[in-house]
Amino acid sequence: MSIRAPRKGENYELSVDLNSEYRDKRKDAIKRVIASMTVGKDVSGLFPDVLKNMQTDDLEQKKLVYLYLMNYAKTQPELVILAVNTFVKDSEDPNPLVRALSIRTMGCLRAERIIDYLCDPLNRALKDENPYVRKTAALCVAKLYDLKPSLVIDNGFLSRLHEMIADSNPMVVANTIAALTDIHKTASTAHPPLPSSDPAIFNITPHILNKILIALNECTEWGRVAVLDALSRYITQDEKESEHICERVVPQFQHVNGSVVLAAVKVIMIHMRGIRREEVTKQFVRKMAPPLVTLLSSPPEVQWVALRNINLLLQKRPDLLSNEMRVFFCKYNDPLYVKVEKLDIMVRLANDNNVDALLSELKEYASEVDVDFVRKSIRAIGQTAISIESSAERCVNVLLDLIGTRISYVVQEAVVVMKDIFRKYPSTYEGVIPTLCANLEELDEPEAKASLIWIIGEYAEKIDNADELLGTFVDTFTEESYQVQLQTLTAVVKLFLKKPDSSQGIVQRVLDTATKDCDSPDVRDRAYIYWRLLSTDPGAAKAVVLAHRPPISIPRTTVSPVLLEELLGEISSLASVYHKPAETFIGHGRIGAEAVQRKGAELSDDHTFAQKAFRTVVAGQQAENLLDFDDAPAQEEPSGLAATRILPSTPAAANILSGTSTNPLDDLVSIFGGMSASSPHAGASETAGFDGVGIGDGALSKSGDTMSPPLGSVGSGSGFADPVTPYTGHKPQEDLLGLF
Repeated sequence: MSIRAPRKGENYELSVDLNSEYRDKRKDAIKRVIASMTVGKDVSGLFPDVLKNMQTDDLEQKKLVYLYLMNYAKTQPELVILAVNTFVKDSEDPNPLVRALSIRTMGCLRAERIIDYLCDPLNRALKDENPYVRKTAALCVAKLYDLKPSLVIDNGFLSRLHEMIADSNPMVVANTIAALTDIHKTASTAHPPLPSSDPAIFNITPHILNKILIALNECTEWGRVAVLDALSRYITQDEKESEHICERVVPQFQHVNGSVVLAAVKVIMIHMRGIRREEVTKQFVRKMAPPLVTLLSSPPEVQWVALRNINLLLQKRPDLLSNEMRVFFCKYNDPLYVKVEKLDIMVRLANDNNVDALLSELKEYASEVDVDFVRKSIRAIGQTAISIESSAERCVNVLLDLIGTRISYVVQEAVVVMKDIFRKYPSTYEGVIPTLCANLEELDEPEAKASLIWIIGEYAEKIDNADELLGTFVDTFTEESYQVQLQTLTAVVKLFLKKPDSSQGIVQRVLDTATKDCDSPDVRDRAYIYWRLLSTDPGAAKAVVLAHRPPISIPRTTVSPVLLEELLGEISSLASVYHKPAETFIGHGRIGAEAVQRKGAELSDDHTFAQKAFRTVVAGQQAENLLDFDDAPAQEEPSGLAATRILPSTPAAANILSGTSTNPLDDLVSIFGGMSASSPHAGASETAGFDGVGIGDGALSKSGDTMSPPLGSVGSGSGFADPVTPYTGHKPQEDLLGLF
């Protein structure tokens, strides 16, 4: 007969102590259970033993047991029923703290088996004589509505909540408003949508407004946030009411809690829309500035949230902090994310009066050790030059000083910024070009190389050795990034158009390399287009490549006006921090970035879209191949609206237009197939399209399996022979990919 080893282990020891006859030992065991639960250990097996210690007069022990129950109620729903009697008994306890604790815990358990047992205690708690119990019960109604809305409505809890808005205690009013607002948000997203008369929809009336405003100054800080959130939803009746609300909310700017301050700013920004008197609006804007500046003395995380909200406010009200530039200067111990936001705001606040101080500060930042921050500081100098024309020369001088440091990443970022300044002020600062070209060897980043190449191409006629400078990039053309290849190609063509006599060789070389050795379709396509332009009509080439470009500018807002108005109504929330609508990152109906861009735009009806689609089909069928250089005129065929009248003659098209199509994809395929077969020159275009990469007249010569433009001798006109060498020996059936 084997002797069974005694059970050992931490949970076993806890179980023994939980069943001890000594009260202190049981309480100590409960504390150890909670400690284990807090660090992630599984102590759900002790559920029955902990439950036995629920009936006690010790309030601390009761709180610990309730905490354990809330954590494990979902995993042990059948055992939670055993605690119902104790909950109901505690809800009638003489001590209001115990009554409130039982109601709060029952609301947090979220176990469907005890929901029905919660109704009677909750009904008593909503009418309790103690305000602490009533304010706890108000929030419990919102939790119950989230679990089972019908139960809340059937028991009249919503009606009771509406009555509690008139409660004499401001904290009860604040919690009631918070509960009704939460229920309102849940109900307003219901499908199908509820009518406005439904009790779950919280409509704030002028009568309710007065009670809310009275409670605002007397409740706790988080109660004020709930009240201010409700005030932001209120739709004012007239201008006088908007002014009244703003005046009552302004004192909240002095609150020590940043959340209250931002919530008050949100209410003011929303209700200022209804104020037409400019002097009143300016008065409220002036009062907003000091509390926002005060938020910048908070910890870094709070600072960042404040800065993101300030960024939005400045996009709407640029004059809000126009005299407060210095408070946004970066400190040595600021985290990078705070410094970046401050840089953006400083550029927004820049004007003729403070630009000197700003440039001095940005120049100091450019000597920091953080490379990312240095780059963003240099870009801020460029943004300042573009936005304030009178400061451009000073900005250029600062950039030249930075280039003189010969620090690689500083020089490269400065070159990129100079390119933007040249685009804003063409032919103004040409004297700095030699300095930029002298640093050519310092550049190893694609964006910096592309920027300098653009500058060389744009001012090729004023740079004596432009062909030599571009030649270094042509020599390493296939090794460069696509961005540099595209810019090199365009710059060399600009050079040829400006100096045709001395640059024929380099332009032939770059076109040959781009069309034969480059593996990027974008670079090849651009080279083919330039080739054709130069070989057929140099005048057209000059008009396209050397066309006048409008100067660039920095937009005042980073989001659309419609979205900005929406985000201003969401200040102090995640939406205002992300600068995105809430539906893009929360909830089951998350939408993409494309839907954000379409926000506020009206969509056309389906029939209009069908008409547009068919016009596109016709245009696509009749458009010549991009690589088809056949100059023979095509036969006249109907296009645009005329084509949409011919298309419905086919059954498939008629089905789609009428909305009776059962398989739109098959119908569209049949439309394409039918049009291709009926086209009078379908066979010819197909053959031409596959005979030499769609080169009707043969713009490319073919040798073996590789294609290269026949860079003939420099002839009359543009200096290019038109590369028209028909190739007819190729079989139409050969796969197009085989040509490459």
